[in-house]
Amino acid sequence: MSSRGNFTKGQTWGALKKAWRGYKIAKVQGDSGKMKEYATKIRTLQGELGVKQASFPELGM
Repeated sequence: MSSRGNFTKGQTWGALKKAWRGYKIAKVQGDSGKMKEYATKIRTLQGELGVKQASFPELGM
């Protein structure tokens, strides 16, 4: 089953895992621009996978 474009569900889950890792690193570094970028990517991927979307209150999301 394909979630978006030519990506499999497994690839999308992998991308989501990497996005979370990037978000956590950006948070430790205090880079709010990168945090927002990763948070948007995380929410998009979660939407494509049909799972509950994370909220990011510190970013107003």
